[in-house]
Amino acid sequence: MNRLVAAAAAVQQVCHERDWGYCFVGGLAVRRWGRPRPTKDVDLIVLAGYGAETAVADALFARFAARFDNSRQFARDCRVVQIWAADRVAVDAVLGTSRRLGRIVRRASPWQVDGVALRTFSAEDLVVHKALSGRERDWLDVAGIVARQGDRLDRALILREFAPMLAQQGPHLGDPLAGLQRQQGHEALDRLASMLDVPPAPG
Repeated sequence: MNRLVAAAAAVQQVCHERDWGYCFVGGLAVRRWGRPRPTKDVDLIVLAGYGAETAVADALFARFAARFDNSRQFARDCRVVQIWAADRVAVDAVLGTSRRLGRIVRRASPWQVDGVALRTFSAEDLVVHKALSGRERDWLDVAGIVARQGDRLDRALILREFAPMLAQQGPHLGDPLAGLQRQQGHEALDRLASMLDVPPAPG
């Protein structure tokens, strides 16, 4: 079994035991939906409401070693649990509670790989995530997903999820970079719409 898959399976077992909502993101999801590229770690989302972060983090730290001396404090402050899983694979578990993350987890589905069913992002949510990140390598991932999935992608869903998230990432009132950042945001939306070969939403 691939070492990343083995590490993900070990973390997934804890999620199942605790009945947490979760899904894998990052390189494993890219491998499922797009053009696979080398990756050394495992990323996942775990649904954890405000006040429940400590219990979730403690359960993961009880099963897996913390990666850094301050990983427990980092989990409390930043809602990211940094652990070592099987074969010293680095794992980042992002603890979230938003409605959007809830929708993402509900849309996630099992992926049969190396004899294990891992629950990952949908292809559509992966596209949104990559486009919001906005790095050139993320756009390359988007291109790979679009090319591989073709007409199976729900393009309307992607744009429906992407545009509001872009607005939420906007600057605070009075930020001198506001105009530039808004322009960059619209450029990202236009770029995504072009890659999906659909017109962007008006406004």
